[in-house]
Amino acid sequence: MTSLFNFLKKYRYVILSFALILVVTGAIELWTGRSAWGPDGKFGWWEADVWSSENSQRVADAYTFSHIIHGMVFYAFLWLVARRLPMRYRFIIALLMEAAWELLENSPLIINRYREVTISLGYVGDSVLNSVSDVVFAGLGFFMAWCSRVWVTILLIIVFELGCLFWVRDNLTLNVIMLVTPFYCDCGEYPVSLRRG
Repeated sequence: MTSLFNFLKKYRYVILSFALILVVTGAIELWTGRSAWGPDGKFGWWEADVWSSENSQRVADAYTFSHIIHGMVFYAFLWLVARRLPMRYRFIIALLMEAAWELLENSPLIINRYREVTISLGYVGDSVLNSVSDVVFAGLGFFMAWCSRVWVTILLIIVFELGCLFWVRDNLTLNVIMLVTPFYCDCGEYPVSLRRG
């Protein structure tokens, strides 16, 4: 109990900053008209079906792995450009970067872009619950990269990307490609990019 208290005391500003980022991100999305829980108005922990209208509406889904990778990539980027900055500040910057992406991703500009270059014609963006959870998972990815050797982090990214590619036929790499330079092919049963989350 004492060690927990000491941890909370030592990192109180980081914890408060983390909480504030989540609250502000959620508040902005609510203010812009995002749904809090998704189309059914219910809380949910997990949605496995990427074709479901509940995808990108729950705490986690197949695209959660992409957000964990975001955190790992942010860790690497900040190590390269700001390695002298204390880790707690780099962590907060990474959270701000992910929160900024969530706000951009759920803007009409990006939602319409997804509709144009993927088959996600009915994609309406994330629920606030999913968006805030994505920031948390990016924080988890940052922490995992911080605690792991470089080769372990790289291996995890490869496993996550290949796992999602075979599982839902989509991943972070494909999403980036489709957003920047979309291409089209006859992929049979599976599209190049199904839906993002």
